[in-house]
Amino acid sequence: MATDTLSEVLRAVRLTGAVFFTIDASAPWAAETPAAADIGTLLAPRVDHVIEYHVVITGTCWAGIVDDPAALQLDAGDVIVFTQGDAHVMSSAPGMRCVSDLTSLQHALPTRLPIAIKKDGGGPERTQLICGYLGCDARPFNPLLATLPRMIHLAGGAADGSAIGQLVKLALAESTNVAPGSEAMIAHLSELLFVEVVRRHVATLPPENVGWLAGLRDDSVGRALGKLHERPAHDWSLDELARDVGMSRSVLAERFTHFVGVPAMQYLMQWRMQLAATLLSTSSFGLDDIAARVGYSSQTALSRAYKRWVGVAPADWRQGKRA
Repeated sequence: MATDTLSEVLRAVRLTGAVFFTIDASAPWAAETPAAADIGTLLAPRVDHVIEYHVVITGTCWAGIVDDPAALQLDAGDVIVFTQGDAHVMSSAPGMRCVSDLTSLQHALPTRLPIAIKKDGGGPERTQLICGYLGCDARPFNPLLATLPRMIHLAGGAADGSAIGQLVKLALAESTNVAPGSEAMIAHLSELLFVEVVRRHVATLPPENVGWLAGLRDDSVGRALGKLHERPAHDWSLDELARDVGMSRSVLAERFTHFVGVPAMQYLMQWRMQLAATLLSTSSFGLDDIAARVGYSSQTALSRAYKRWVGVAPADWRQGKRA
């Protein structure tokens, strides 16, 4: 069976549902989320990057990145995802700002999910949102994160009958009828919703688009990526990879670099570093064992490559993650 490269990447970067909010607001109102770098340790303490998403259930609102004057109007059923952890504002009108209350957030996080937020501006128009925060690893190498835009907007993405709409309905049901296991359900539903957003995003990419996701969609480059992810510890050469995907060496080299942005063998090196980082963070394997699992003959060879690509020795990385 062909390797599902996107699933492999999502497993390796440890995508995990973190926190779930519901917002019930009446105009005028604004809710501002600080940059993920500032609140990541609160929302997802064991990961180094946070992705935020918002789904409009009823009403309308505006969404925008704090340092970008442009704002998008969202209607019921729309989904907005801030993939790079930018500080952003959801509001009843464009250009609004508010002060983020991190102390209240810190006090609310230990409570049972979802965390319900009310914004009562006194107006008759009401808007309901669900907001999720997903954790993942950004370092040493997350090819998916690197290729996503700062903001993904799916107009009507959560409309009734769509896959996202069904996931949202389940999340709302779990949030309003809290039962044992509801928090786990909501977290996994957040992960599934993000994966479906990525799928929809890929489907809308123009043919001339480049990047890792566009490479997955390309027949030859997608097969090459699948081969590398299927056997990352194999002693690959560009010649062997080209033979396996049925292309000439020069054509594969050109197409791979055009779409992915780096040569195939460099990509393999970076992916091996991510696999090693995941094993260092989540397992008790020794360095020799990890080296063999990611394609190095010894822990010395792994340590040399890891320090060159990541900037620290594997043992120091593991110690820092555990701390």
